[in-house]
Amino acid sequence: AFADTILVTPQVSGRIVEILVKDNQPVNKGNVLLQIDPRPYKAALAKAEASLVALDREIELTQRSVNSQTIGAEAARANVEKARALSKQAQDTLNRLRPLRGTPYASDEQVDQAETSDRTARAQLENAMLEAKKALAAISGVDALVAKREVIKAEIETARLNLEYTTIIAPFDGRVINLKTSVGQFAAVGQSVFALANTENWYVMANFRETELKGINPGQSAEVYLLSKPAVRYKATVESIGFGVFPDDGGQDVAGLPKVPRSINWVRVAQRFPVRLRIDGPDQDVFRIGGSAVAILNRWHDGTAK
Repeated sequence: AFADTILVTPQVSGRIVEILVKDNQPVNKGNVLLQIDPRPYKAALAKAEASLVALDREIELTQRSVNSQTIGAEAARANVEKARALSKQAQDTLNRLRPLRGTPYASDEQVDQAETSDRTARAQLENAMLEAKKALAAISGVDALVAKREVIKAEIETARLNLEYTTIIAPFDGRVINLKTSVGQFAAVGQSVFALANTENWYVMANFRETELKGINPGQSAEVYLLSKPAVRYKATVESIGFGVFPDDGGQDVAGLPKVPRSINWVRVAQRFPVRLRIDGPDQDVFRIGGSAVAILNRWHDGTAK
């Protein structure tokens, strides 16, 4: 008999501070199996959350600065328009006075003053345009900070997930197997602490001769009894029939195939293939992984498979 098993392997590293199960103990889905020291991961989560708060504050302050810079740029553009109007006025005045130079209507001094005013107005316009360009370039924006915020949010989610991983829970109803550690042991990522057998489903692997497989089909009913308790019969159902075994008489090795040896020397006997039988209503106190069992397939009265 056998059941599907998994290796209970931490997804984060840390010191084991609590083990809530014992070896061979049955557990239910959702039960806490062990606890890894959560303090480093709580600190990492708090740090990430604090970084987000600090960044939000920085974004707020930067946005205020951007608003101020925007107002300054608008004021600089207004100054450009004012300087342009003054320059045009000075140029128009100069254009009117130049033709009148030397007449009673415009003295040389008035024309000179108009030329000076024109040059001054042009210089002020150029200066105003330069200041407007500087003010526009000074507007920094908060796009880079907002993008950084998404990064910190991802870090928070990772830290929160790592904190959850410090509590290892049972993914199904099962039984603890081969627990050989204690509180204080350092658990590393990828290194199993113990095994957990899935007792929701029990199976028996019955090896049938290849000459008998034509009378076996998935869904066929069967009976199974364990050598540890032969008086009790359990109902079973054929779940699948093996399509490969490990050859033990030479040839190429095929990794991953079950090995069913043929032990009679010098005699060519039929190969046996594993047939997987799912137990209906197994007794959790009787079934053990690796226990010996006998399977009896039910057939019609004419000998064909049911």
